[in-house]
Amino acid sequence: MATAGKFHKRLSLTDLTFIGLGSIFGSGWLFAASHVSSIAGPAGIVSWIIGGIAVFLLGLVYCELGAALPRAGGVVRYPEYSHGTLLGWLMGFITLIAFSSLIAIEVEACRQYAAAWFPSLSQAGSSRPSLAGWLLQLALLALFFLLNYFSVKTFALANNLISVFKFLVPLLVIVLLLAHFNGDNLHSQGFAPAGAAGVEAAISAGGIIFAYLGLTPIVSVASEVRDPQRTIPIALILSVALSTVIYVLLQLSFLGAVPGDALAAGWAGMDQRFSLPYRDIALALGLGWLATLVVADAVISPSGTGNIYMNATPRVVYGWARSSRFLPVLTRVDAKSGIPRPALWLSFGLSVFWTLPFPSWETLIGVVSAALVLSYAIAPVTVAALRRSAPELERPFRVKGLAVLGPLSFIVAALIVYWSTWPTVSWLLGLQVLIYIGCVLSQLPSAPRRARVLRQVRSSAWLIVFFVLVMAVSYLGSFGGIGAIAHPWDAICVAVIACCIYHWGARSGLRGHELALEEDDGQ
Repeated sequence: MATAGKFHKRLSLTDLTFIGLGSIFGSGWLFAASHVSSIAGPAGIVSWIIGGIAVFLLGLVYCELGAALPRAGGVVRYPEYSHGTLLGWLMGFITLIAFSSLIAIEVEACRQYAAAWFPSLSQAGSSRPSLAGWLLQLALLALFFLLNYFSVKTFALANNLISVFKFLVPLLVIVLLLAHFNGDNLHSQGFAPAGAAGVEAAISAGGIIFAYLGLTPIVSVASEVRDPQRTIPIALILSVALSTVIYVLLQLSFLGAVPGDALAAGWAGMDQRFSLPYRDIALALGLGWLATLVVADAVISPSGTGNIYMNATPRVVYGWARSSRFLPVLTRVDAKSGIPRPALWLSFGLSVFWTLPFPSWETLIGVVSAALVLSYAIAPVTVAALRRSAPELERPFRVKGLAVLGPLSFIVAALIVYWSTWPTVSWLLGLQVLIYIGCVLSQLPSAPRRARVLRQVRSSAWLIVFFVLVMAVSYLGSFGGIGAIAHPWDAICVAVIACCIYHWGARSGLRGHELALEEDDGQ
């Protein structure tokens, strides 16, 4: 039975780096190459570089937060520390949706690739799962649950073993495809057939940001890391830098190895001709054994990432429950294992729920990518606000040049959300605005709480205004909107809005005497 306990500091730098790399290298590398090339053509290489730089900037910001405040579920608790419980609750909600659905996406990707061997796992003529395919997904989720139920070290050991294999296969793919590299492919239809808009759209819609977003699991387990002030920054930076190099090389090798006859119709539709990119291209090149190895890795890689997010999501649930005071049972940690088991049960239930509509990988990545970027985007505002309200806080890792890097990283995050297109932006941000309004209205009638609620509104209004303005530009803009604002003026509008909102948010944080950064023994 779960009892009042605390998290155990058992994770090393190696464990944490593998968590970061393992969460980044999931289903993203297996699907994104053909999607990116169909949107941006060879210029997709630039998209990967921009995506890597964007995530690196946000990772630097998280280094300061993770080292100064190593908290379980820190990704959802930092906004609470800087701007109060209302903002913390809102960001916790969106992060919980993103994390729990990520687990489902990874088992979905695993099942889709496994269907290359066992066609009965998918419905005929569709990528959606059959009953047998759904049962396989459920079995994988149950396995992840059990690996995370007993000990964080059990989880880390399983993750390290899986990571060794899942990195060897991409490296082998790079070497073999580069051996068949045809440089003419990069120019046969023009380097950037869709122009700058294609490069930008590929970052969100092509799955690039989805592929990169593996930093938050590192921060989520911060309270279980040995020497967190040193370990967290190194693991974050290593994860992003290494993944960027490998992703760029994977995209380049795919572009150069595409057979010439497959380019007769151009890069558009490449994701349909090579729906399982590296397996299909290996078969086209006569490398059947490599196709088999890719499918094997395609089962293992997403499974490893799903296991990581099954570990990270309970920490997000725990942090959300602590900040919102919602369902206190979710903050209970098993004394013997150091596992937040009630939160783990909820994470398991949510991950199963996200498989029920039987989505395909492609239908989910847009919304999940935008949701995760939103949770990342708050970090630079939080850092700036805490520097104003808590200058005495010990910061073992201090981001230099925050006056430039802070607004720049927030602008980049805002653009990535905007590039997700109007259907995604309207659904995701519109839902957040409605939830915020409902939350505020439900508490205002209570006279004792009114002053406190109004203070929370003043601290968080900047984010809601940001959501509304981005939705307005998205509707009027050229990424799924009506096109009233042409490109690149729409992107410039978003950048200006983000810059202004960043400075507003940085100045809207709690005052020094309102902060509650201390932790009890549960942490």
